[in-house]
Amino acid sequence: MTRISAAERRTALVRAALRVVARDGVAAATTRAIVAEAGMSLASFHYAFTSRDELMVELINAVVDGEQSAFTPALLAASEPATVREVVRAGLRDYFDAVRADPDREKAMFELTQWALREPGFEPLARRQYERYFAVAESAVITAAAATASEWLRPTAEVARMLVVLTDGITIAWLVTRDDAAAEATIDFAAGAVAQLARPVPIRSDSLTTRTRT
Repeated sequence: MTRISAAERRTALVRAALRVVARDGVAAATTRAIVAEAGMSLASFHYAFTSRDELMVELINAVVDGEQSAFTPALLAASEPATVREVVRAGLRDYFDAVRADPDREKAMFELTQWALREPGFEPLARRQYERYFAVAESAVITAAAATASEWLRPTAEVARMLVVLTDGITIAWLVTRDDAAAEATIDFAAGAVAQLARPVPIRSDSLTTRTRT
């Protein structure tokens, strides 16, 4: 095998572990299975990681980072005036496109979350995973409101939590059924439900007076 750096070796092993977890589950993701998937030796593994647990932590971090990059873009973008419903729907569709493009990544994400909750000492990783999701979603809904001259009727943290719960439901239902039409219908419903929690920013009376005088 061509000599690669420690960082490249770690990345290759993380990607191999993701494939094994998505295909066979966490229990099957032994050190030997991971190095076989990566085409490396056991010695190469221990050169990059001190243990399988260390690799699992790195894998969860990588999955969270990937989910963040898939979730953010369309919710933050509004190239032309749009309603809150339209912006949220665009964001959810963008997210769903990423799910469809790489369903194995999503299966691995859910598998890793369950593993972290069951494995003693790893529960904080699952909490961190969702804290990151909530933070990304909150940033998105704040920006979406600003882009549409709207304000949220509930605290942005609550709206963000609802959005994450909706994406989880859409994802797991699609992974089981692979029903694109049902997912699209749910996305439309979800966008409408979330939009009900926002309203246009009221025009201040002093601003209206200033405009009239001008």
